[in-house]
Amino acid sequence: MKTAKQIQEEFEGYLQSLDYSRQPDSLYVPVRYTLSLGGKRIRPTFLIMAYNMFADDVERVFCTAAGMEIFHNFTLLHDDLMDKADMRRGRPTVHKKWNENVAILSGDGMLVLAYRYLSMTSGPELKRILDLANETFTGIMEGQQYDMEFETRDDVTEQEYIEMIRLKTSVLLAACAQMGAVLGGASETDSRLLYEFGEKVGLAFQLQDDLLDVYGDPAVFGKKIGGDILCNKKTYLYINAYNLADDGMRSELDRWAAYDGDDPESKIAAVRSIYDAVKVRSLSEKLIASLFDEAILKLDAVSLPASRKSLLREYAGSLLNRVL
Repeated sequence: MKTAKQIQEEFEGYLQSLDYSRQPDSLYVPVRYTLSLGGKRIRPTFLIMAYNMFADDVERVFCTAAGMEIFHNFTLLHDDLMDKADMRRGRPTVHKKWNENVAILSGDGMLVLAYRYLSMTSGPELKRILDLANETFTGIMEGQQYDMEFETRDDVTEQEYIEMIRLKTSVLLAACAQMGAVLGGASETDSRLLYEFGEKVGLAFQLQDDLLDVYGDPAVFGKKIGGDILCNKKTYLYINAYNLADDGMRSELDRWAAYDGDDPESKIAAVRSIYDAVKVRSLSEKLIASLFDEAILKLDAVSLPASRKSLLREYAGSLLNRVL
């Protein structure tokens, strides 16, 4: 079996070798730029590692993994546009480097490319893979719509937020794990357990991402800190801070939510100070740990020897040990 690092190195070589030599080249330059920004390649790594638990010829699923990674980057490109984000992985976002129209069209091109590589999946599982992709991609769009709607709502509950991030983030990681299992010949039970494993890891990972957005190091995080606060995102941190705050703190949160001035750093600092006062960071960290424990229980239940599951288990754990 191959380690996550070995898989990432081999897959990265495959991804960067993909040929988009069509005209007009100006449509594909932003696509190549987006995919050259790197990242951890978490989703394709999950897919390939899940496959490798059941089969050894990992190159067979590189095209499927590429389809999922290209789709993921398509969503990031459009998310950055909608969020008016300036940086992604330490580099200018596409709409900043070019313009908004380029970001829209090149993103659309990436969606088509994603399906091109997914459709190259070999074997009788192709329809199942495409059906799973369609359901997953639909869920992600639904999650994004919820995310946008929550920005203008004051009554978002913790349960609603968890469901939103499940759709927007977790289902893609879960689908990748299940796709790898299906292509590797896993039973229905095992492929479902790996879906649930990926889903729990995805929830924990997104909650940690929310923490990093408030408390992370920009040099490590790859983008500016405080974006969720500036966009009035109803994150787990914000929802619980609002619920735990006293009347004065709530008034302060309401005031900053309505703020449209030119001093974003003051808004970030003020909201973060309320988070600190009501200790929502600790609350979030406990939930992240609980979700990870649930994920490991799902992985442990997969009917394979522990030695076949240890690398994926270790990799999942490494994702939740990022420096805050």
